[in-house]
Amino acid sequence: MLNRLEMMRIFCAAAEAPSFKEAATRLSVSPQAVTRAIKELESLLGEPLFYRNTRQMRITEFGEQLALRARDTIRSVDDLFLTSGNQQKQDIGGVVRITAPVVIGKHFLLPVLSRIAHEHPHITIDLRLSDMHSDVVEQQIDIGVRVGFLRDSSFVARSLAKLSFIVVATPELIARAGTPQNLNDLHEVPTIALVDKSSGKSWPWFFADGQQFNPRTTSFITDDSDTELSLALNGVGFAQLGSPLVIPHLRSGRLVTVLDEFVAPSWNVYVYRPRRGPVPERIRIVYDEIAQALSDPAFYPTRR
Repeated sequence: MLNRLEMMRIFCAAAEAPSFKEAATRLSVSPQAVTRAIKELESLLGEPLFYRNTRQMRITEFGEQLALRARDTIRSVDDLFLTSGNQQKQDIGGVVRITAPVVIGKHFLLPVLSRIAHEHPHITIDLRLSDMHSDVVEQQIDIGVRVGFLRDSSFVARSLAKLSFIVVATPELIARAGTPQNLNDLHEVPTIALVDKSSGKSWPWFFADGQQFNPRTTSFITDDSDTELSLALNGVGFAQLGSPLVIPHLRSGRLVTVLDEFVAPSWNVYVYRPRRGPVPERIRIVYDEIAQALSDPAFYPTRR
């Protein structure tokens, strides 16, 4: 039988890992050793620590509270055997799970996270890109980036910047199809539709005064914003895209805007984290770095 401190050390590793197998790899022990330690600890405490089946595992509420208390205790014991330099590395090491929309993640978040990975090699970044709202509890998300609005008021959130959606097309397409003067004119020109992966339906286009619009003359349908931009640059159709994506192409003249007087109010870009007790240093570092970088106007080019 393992001593109680070793069982608690294995449990904390399992609480931070996506699976017992991954926890075993990080501890350089067998998966069976992790399973055995968790079972012994559950028997000792008289409480289940994880919900688990053949497909997934998820820590229980009791387990989360225990892990919060246990990490500090284990760290205090480990500190007795660490030099000050190693102690600092231990404090900021571990996994940080992040969720973000696909476009924001690819174009704006990756440079920030790459720099963090270089500066803090003991932090492991787990980035999940999705345009659907993530279940922060089920997926154990530590930090999220979101455009628009936040559904959960319990989050610790910071508004970073504003993002507008504008209608664009190539000069060649406009010369061929004409310039829309109002929203109804969009029915008469070829357009590109972006599909919401969660519903399978096309996203509506957003305009001033709360107007939403679904053009009828769709030339191309895709579920990827990068593909949507490429199609617009190839002159396939008019598209409504986020301003940071298209402004460089407006400056070069490859795209031009239409219906500027109908542009909807800008949307907020947020960084957030769940409010669930003490914040580990690694999460605080990544959260603050993301907030600082994405607040920089250089990340959101303006039209000139």
